[in-house]
Amino acid sequence: MILSSLMNISESSAGLGTVLPLTSFENVLLFLFNVILATAIIFINASVFVSIVMNRSLRSENRFMYMLSTCLSDICTGVSYYYAGVMDVRDYYDSPTRTFYIALTFLGLSYMAILAAQADRYHAVSAPFKYSQRMTRNRTLLVILAYWVYGFLIAAVNNLVTLGVAKRVTFLAAFVGNIFSIIIMIGLNLRLFFIAKFQLGREPASEERDNKRASIYLIIIVAVCFLIAWLPLFLHVIVCNFAGTSCYMFRNEGTDPLRILARLNAVTTPLLYIRGCTALRSTVMIKVWRIPCCKSKGVNPQNMETTIHIEVK
Repeated sequence: MILSSLMNISESSAGLGTVLPLTSFENVLLFLFNVILATAIIFINASVFVSIVMNRSLRSENRFMYMLSTCLSDICTGVSYYYAGVMDVRDYYDSPTRTFYIALTFLGLSYMAILAAQADRYHAVSAPFKYSQRMTRNRTLLVILAYWVYGFLIAAVNNLVTLGVAKRVTFLAAFVGNIFSIIIMIGLNLRLFFIAKFQLGREPASEERDNKRASIYLIIIVAVCFLIAWLPLFLHVIVCNFAGTSCYMFRNEGTDPLRILARLNAVTTPLLYIRGCTALRSTVMIKVWRIPCCKSKGVNPQNMETTIHIEVK
């Protein structure tokens, strides 16, 4: 089955065009938008990835391990979007131009990494002593390895089973994903907000407390952006499976606003991390982007504390 699909792809690849024919100004704008989006995803996430690798103090924190995982999957998402979003590709079950769930797997890995990171932050704030005992570096890496294996296992299953079974697997994954999104991104984050607010209310006024308060709001903003980017796509998949209609209503991947919205999260999330973490922002600007105005200030990112203090290594 896979061999015949590969033959179909090779036969149709010669006639594979751009996302839309470049015959109008609007089509050219959409083509350029998708190229810029893919480039931005790769550039921003690669910058964050290199910054964390270069900064020993960042690598010593568990949350940056999840960030490394998110950046790696998002870089792969950006690379795959040069094909899936820029070209006339229908990344669907029986499409001859599909990516065999590889592009969707990288997108899903980013989704699972953000959920895992948010759950990790809740555990760190609500029970810091137990967190420091339970979540060692090896266990954190084991969690990351587990959802990477799970993601590619689901992709392998979908490629080996029949079309009907693959649709049911996708429906089940979307349904479970919605449940976890609501529980973690809404329930846990609301509780995290009130716990952290109560803790901050007991501290005297200081610059550190203001930084912690800003970090709480950053976590909420990340959660809101995540829900805006992902829930429409998941709800659409669930509704169309219940109704028995096609979940692919647009011409291709690059013209589907729901799938574009999910990929925009691969840009907003690292930007929010850069904005909310002083040490990460300094490393990106000084060592990776090498911005002259930042170098002249003489800031050493290795010695700077992160802005997001409400967590434990």
